[in-house]
Amino acid sequence: MIRTFLAVELREDLRTGLGQVQENLKQRLSRNLSKDARVSWVQPASIHFTIKFLGDTDEHVIDPMRTAITLAMEGQRTIHIPLERLGVFPSPHQPRVLWVGPSERWEQGDDAPRLVELHRVVEESCRSLGFAPEARPLTPHVTLARIKAGGRDVGRVLAQSGVLDQPLEIGPMEIRSIVLMKSDLRPAGPVYTKLWEVGEGCRR
Repeated sequence: MIRTFLAVELREDLRTGLGQVQENLKQRLSRNLSKDARVSWVQPASIHFTIKFLGDTDEHVIDPMRTAITLAMEGQRTIHIPLERLGVFPSPHQPRVLWVGPSERWEQGDDAPRLVELHRVVEESCRSLGFAPEARPLTPHVTLARIKAGGRDVGRVLAQSGVLDQPLEIGPMEIRSIVLMKSDLRPAGPVYTKLWEVGEGCRR
């Protein structure tokens, strides 16, 4: 068994921009956080958009999964998701995850329903191979950091800085293909290995 997930890889320029956002946040937080707070930052090279976390996966499923996702991607148009605001999960008062994603305006546009439909067909493909469906709707975001301790303190500093209300100009993330990633958990952090990629022929 291997640990896997389906994701969208980011262009290098987006990873560079997200790395700069991380550095700015680190400076803001380091000046005002208590010593008890602990924030784990995602390496820019590892930042991605998770479509579905699969978890422990039988290696015999790898090829059938590729076939199923290839079929799911047929006829899909490229989806553009602007990375334009900083957000947190689950709440601003005690965040556990710092992320970047689209604005609420994007969620009311034409691309949002296409993302919902893509997620639906991917879920159906995974269900046909024995994977449990995700109970929550897909929230388009890329994770910048995870707060391991001191969430209330981090929330206080973020609120005082006003960064959650400031728009970002990183650029659009494009969903033209989906990759299957293997995740190896190591003391220094997870190491990701791409097993395959499908859907490069999405219509623009």
